[in-house]
Amino acid sequence: SALKHGKVLTCGYRTPMKAIAYHQTSGPFTEIDLPEPTPGPRDLVVEVRAVSVNPVDTKLHHGADPGGEPKVLGFDAAGVVTAVGDEVTLFAVGDEVMEAGSILRPGTNAQYHVVDERIVGRKPSTLDWAEAAALPLTAITAWESLFDRFRLPDGRSRTLLVMGAAGGVGSMVLQYARALTDLTLIGTASREASRDWATAMGAHHLADHHDLVASVREVAPDGVDLVFSPFTEGMIETYAELLNPGGGIVAIDEPEGLETLPLKDKSLALHWELMFTRPMFEPADMVAQHELLDRTAELVEAGTIRTTLSDRLDGLTPETLQRAHELVESGRMTGKVAITV
Repeated sequence: SALKHGKVLTCGYRTPMKAIAYHQTSGPFTEIDLPEPTPGPRDLVVEVRAVSVNPVDTKLHHGADPGGEPKVLGFDAAGVVTAVGDEVTLFAVGDEVMEAGSILRPGTNAQYHVVDERIVGRKPSTLDWAEAAALPLTAITAWESLFDRFRLPDGRSRTLLVMGAAGGVGSMVLQYARALTDLTLIGTASREASRDWATAMGAHHLADHHDLVASVREVAPDGVDLVFSPFTEGMIETYAELLNPGGGIVAIDEPEGLETLPLKDKSLALHWELMFTRPMFEPADMVAQHELLDRTAELVEAGTIRTTLSDRLDGLTPETLQRAHELVESGRMTGKVAITV
């Protein structure tokens, strides 16, 4: 998969720009000069004002070997459009935007980033650069999980179990579900800080993943109907026990050798969600990511959805990027970490 191999496609370039890259698996981050990108027909060039770090960044850093060539990571950014391709219709030079990019193209940890306009949204006017940069990847993943994979709302009164509820994606799943569906929401959180965060994000009830079945049964004795899972390895039998017949799971991780047979007796569905699918394959509905990001901007400006930024670092340098990766890898973060450029 692209996640595993970390493939990169190049584009046309002009004058030099600064970027942060690594050259070998788990190697140190260094500052490099790269040619400034020029846009393809449907592309924007965005002057990056802030970036955010996600688990996919750390997975690629430790798993995608660039073979000595500089590899620029980064799948979240907020910034200003400085150039547009000949076929661009959604944005103009000077527009303030937020975007998560594509795993097949150079990343956002740079002064400028080139991105297809169909996966870009406008920056919410009520947020600063770092607050906006924290949103796109998790917003797309959460939205597609709820509305594309689970196909909500479906008119039924159901219960959703959100694993990792205080994480970046879990936080957005809770917010969208609370604002746009009638689901009863159970979020897993074990520490006081994460429990407080998950409640603020919209969880009706909390459960502890250390004793998941008993903890969920306390608040949902009849079981749950849906599970959002960022941590699926070793959990299928537990989910099968908790889920009601005909229920479903959306998984966003990459567990190797996953055994799904325990789902059969209850006719349970397993859906995969990868927010890079549309940028990788460019289907006719690729613009749906632009539309959902613009809808998110509207919800933020209305006060319905809030940024999930919890940690802010100043200045995009090898040191701040390394620190952001360490925070994500710690497994103890609530929300997201962003770096201003």
